[in-house]
Amino acid sequence: MNVAIFGYGNLGKGVECAVAQNYDMTLYGVFSRRDPQTVHPLFDTTRVFAAEEIEDHAEKIDVVIICGGSATDLPTMTPALASRFNVVDSFDTHADIPLHFRRVDEAAKAGGKTAAISVGWDPGMFSLNRLYAAAVLPDGKDYTFWGKGVSQGHSDAIRRIDGVQDARQYTCPVEAALEAVRNGSNPHLTTREKHTRLCYVVAKEGADLVRIEREIKTMPKYFADYDTTVHFISQEELDRDHKGIPHGGFVIRTGQTGLNGEHKHVIEYSLKLDSNPEFTASVLVAYARAVCRLNQRGENGCKTVFDIAPVDLSASSPEDLYAALL
Repeated sequence: MNVAIFGYGNLGKGVECAVAQNYDMTLYGVFSRRDPQTVHPLFDTTRVFAAEEIEDHAEKIDVVIICGGSATDLPTMTPALASRFNVVDSFDTHADIPLHFRRVDEAAKAGGKTAAISVGWDPGMFSLNRLYAAAVLPDGKDYTFWGKGVSQGHSDAIRRIDGVQDARQYTCPVEAALEAVRNGSNPHLTTREKHTRLCYVVAKEGADLVRIEREIKTMPKYFADYDTTVHFISQEELDRDHKGIPHGGFVIRTGQTGLNGEHKHVIEYSLKLDSNPEFTASVLVAYARAVCRLNQRGENGCKTVFDIAPVDLSASSPEDLYAALL
């Protein structure tokens, strides 16, 4: 199948690498809003086109993986492209997923295309594990912990503070809370009790460090509800020690079975990722395969990870999967 990348940042580069690892896929090219002459892909064989040219290539592309941001890009990009192409995106604004689904579903059905939205690890793989665990243990409780990992949105929020030159912010699970959940004690945990925020900040010369730290720790929606630690370091230290984009986390469900709930159970799924965008890209590519198969079967409209059977994610045949994995 011919796969196109729409948008070429960290996620787009991850998709470029992931497609190369799948023998049943070919990368048709990258479509960028930047001048194609300024875009330098990882592989010499990757072609780069202007974003506005994508309609001209519609007959040669089986699926488009949209690598934009959830805040401003995907709400408009995905519905617009879904009317003409099979598409996959990683829309991750949880509260807005139902609205995004409706808009993409309408566009895809109108064009006879198939779309998958909110594909990645959360939402995505974590969502699946929450569903599986709740179905198996209906008398139970869900817990999700994120980290330790770089939050790109929170890091950007710090960089926008006056006097900040650069910054990285890590989300860290509270180990005591994590262990309490694993022990099956079913604690009620507040936002502050589940995660902490760890910030590494490069301040501009002469900047007021006290003010910067105060603005970080009191920032609504980002840091005010968390125990936050701020470290001021040099640009050299940041570049040397914090240049990666690791992430991960845990989905845990505790539950009970038996006549009087006497038997306790813990289901845990965890991820430890060296590269958040590269792992997310790998999930997107697997679902791109499924989207193509669904479209070939005439199953149009919008789908989520809940709606797509695992067998459609794999390059292997169902028979081989039954023999090897079942």
